[in-house]
Amino acid sequence: MNITDNFYSLATPGVQRLVPYTPGKPIEELERELGLSDIVKLASNENPLGPSPMALAAIHASLPDLARYPDGNGFKLKRALAEKFSVEMSQITLGNGSNEILELLARAFLTPTHEVIFSQHAFAVYPIVTQAVGATGVVIPARAYGHDLDAMLAAVNDKTRLVFIANPNNPTGTLLASDELRRFIAALPSHVLCVLDEAYYEFIDPKSRADSIAWLVDHPNLIVTRTFSKAYGLAGLRVGYSFSNPGIADFLNRVRQPFNNNMLALAAAEAALADHEHLQRTIAINNDGMQQLIDGFRQLGLEWIPSAGNFVSVDVKRSGEGVYQALLQKGVIVRPVANYEMPDYLRISIGTPAENSRCLEALQAALADV
Repeated sequence: MNITDNFYSLATPGVQRLVPYTPGKPIEELERELGLSDIVKLASNENPLGPSPMALAAIHASLPDLARYPDGNGFKLKRALAEKFSVEMSQITLGNGSNEILELLARAFLTPTHEVIFSQHAFAVYPIVTQAVGATGVVIPARAYGHDLDAMLAAVNDKTRLVFIANPNNPTGTLLASDELRRFIAALPSHVLCVLDEAYYEFIDPKSRADSIAWLVDHPNLIVTRTFSKAYGLAGLRVGYSFSNPGIADFLNRVRQPFNNNMLALAAAEAALADHEHLQRTIAINNDGMQQLIDGFRQLGLEWIPSAGNFVSVDVKRSGEGVYQALLQKGVIVRPVANYEMPDYLRISIGTPAENSRCLEALQAALADV
């Protein structure tokens, strides 16, 4: 047995079988590989406007204190979140992105005896955090590329401990109706925790948004996760948060690292939360950009999945991987989603008007090449 085989045997069974999460290709990597410049990246659902000017100012003001540890409890950011969303600070957990909240839930509440329910075509992190702790993932076939809540409820048993629901869903962008979602949560037994992943919440049409935070009063087994990575433009700083029953938050904070959010991230997130103008500009450019891409798909004779997020998945009617590679040659990065069992689709993030135009032009040429 060589040393590599020995390390493999030392790892836990769940980790041995894990396939690591593959992020969107960075611009720098494509520059190195193909020697290209002027690259458009529409792969990772990032904010094309960048961070709020108020967030950038807060970062600059914090720079002289970088020799100090950050506030391990994130008091000021929690206070701002509590005031904005009318919750108690004891209900808030801060994460290194909302992804970390998902991992903390798995560490705090799952063992190899438990099952976790999530949908086909749902966020890839759900099976990863489940398998990492040795629990069993139960994948429910999607309905019209979204969650089949009736089938998910029927799969609940005595072993079920967590249910993950992304609303809107990534990578399909599908949105559950508020009343349908509320009925599902109410029907769950008390031993099952429902994790409502709302990473793209701000992009939902206000008329269609679920008042999920208000549901916490009646459903102590509900956890709502959100992030500053998308609408708030702070993906590079990794700040997420959750609202839950204080008892659940207490357990999450027991396994959370004390300095999981750095000083700059905490300052930027607090400032971004107060910049309503930047958020509204973000939503406006997203709405316009979504229509721009849809109009382009229609002209190309392509079908797409209606999306409530800041991205849209389009059926290219051939190998998505092949079209993705052809787009890379033209300096446009999007996201193939074959790993989500959608081999003929590409997920395209909404960019600036110029980036969207560049993507559509490159897509038309790539479709002719593949």
